[in-house]
Amino acid sequence: MTKLIRIVVCSDNHGKTDGLAYVRRMHPDAQYFLHCGDACLDKERMKGFAVVQGNNDFYNTWPNFLVLEMGSHKIYLTHSHREMYFGRYEMLAKAAKKHGCDICCFGHTHMYFDDVVDGVRLLNPGSIWRCRDGSRPSYMLVTISGSLVSVQRLFFEG
Repeated sequence: MTKLIRIVVCSDNHGKTDGLAYVRRMHPDAQYFLHCGDACLDKERMKGFAVVQGNNDFYNTWPNFLVLEMGSHKIYLTHSHREMYFGRYEMLAKAAKKHGCDICCFGHTHMYFDDVVDGVRLLNPGSIWRCRDGSRPSYMLVTISGSLVSVQRLFFEG
């Protein structure tokens, strides 16, 4: 029997804690909580999250990226502020592949994104604080079941 892996992915809360508390409360069954940078909080408040450095993270030094094995998949976690605006998706796919990853979770743009580029599933949850496209604050629930990856965009109802 294939074990389900539930992963909550959020980004860009910029020091606000209510969205993080919300995702923890709403998803007690999630095995992993990933944060794509610009948490702008200390390590104590980010306990339980795998976190990467964003361009506004001045409280701590997080790694620029993480490579995480989740079942039969590998996730490249980054903020993406070091990738140029034009060609960002191709650069992210290339970086993920360099590290043997088939999924890339990233933030920085404050806009939801879910697409496959050069064989890599690129996922941006938007911002748990404020999305730049005018949509409500959002995050993702990624479910892995064997080789299958399903993604749900969920909204912070704070």
